[in-house]
Amino acid sequence: MASRMAGQPILVLGSTGRVGRRVVAALRSAGATVRAASRAGPVRFDWAEPETWRPALAGAGAVFLMAPDGVEVAPGFVEEAAALGVPRVVLLSSDSIEAMGDERLLSAERLVRASGVPSWTILRPRWFNQNFDEGFFRPAVLAGRVTLPVGDTRQGFVDASDIAAVAAKALTTDGHDGRTYTLTGPDSLSFAEAVATIAQSSGRRVEFAGDAETYAEEQAALGRPPSEVDAEIAAFAALADLGDAVPTDDITHVTGRPARTFTAYAEAAAAAGAWKEPPTTA
Repeated sequence: MASRMAGQPILVLGSTGRVGRRVVAALRSAGATVRAASRAGPVRFDWAEPETWRPALAGAGAVFLMAPDGVEVAPGFVEEAAALGVPRVVLLSSDSIEAMGDERLLSAERLVRASGVPSWTILRPRWFNQNFDEGFFRPAVLAGRVTLPVGDTRQGFVDASDIAAVAAKALTTDGHDGRTYTLTGPDSLSFAEAVATIAQSSGRRVEFAGDAETYAEEQAALGRPPSEVDAEIAAFAALADLGDAVPTDDITHVTGRPARTFTAYAEAAAAAGAWKEPPTTA
């Protein structure tokens, strides 16, 4: 596939995050010019400060578009990108958002499809492997129990490095216009199996609780409003009702190599000390 937008910088939003920093690395490894944007970086970008949008977008040949959890992709930003003639947008979305009622990401997808940008691609990964060592599951792993009300339904865990590799290809090569890629690892695993893999790799004792009652009790102990917890339980129940995830070959199709296995991820993360607690200080 031919290279596109040669010489024009590629704007990467969320460039310091789990996926964004890997997208930056993958693009630079491919020889692309990268405009790495963040709230505190040399290229300033803040969803809450629209005055930072145009300078970040100006002259960009493509945009890796994402917003942090809980933050909406602003229609004005997408309109600005189209008005400035940005030819290519790759949106980081998520799988199963219809079933879970994730209006934030559903809205973002609608915006991109209707934006008028000549070329767009949507990435729909499921659970990031890195949630366990860089994200919100790490404290639970260290505490010895991961709790999520999804029962024993098998999930399509996917490595952030594979998401980034697909994004980099979609941003720099032809053949991805109007495509939506569902990104999973090569195997589907239940959370119990994933947690057991982490326990074996790390040498830690970690268990999994997949029932709604335990989840509700733990969230109540954290002081969270019951209405929020009930809404989350309903969303996870809808996800579980979809049944076991079926792995896709989209990562291999786009990158030309196999997706990383969860076992390989867990072994590498453990070897890097991901689940070692920092020493206490007197």
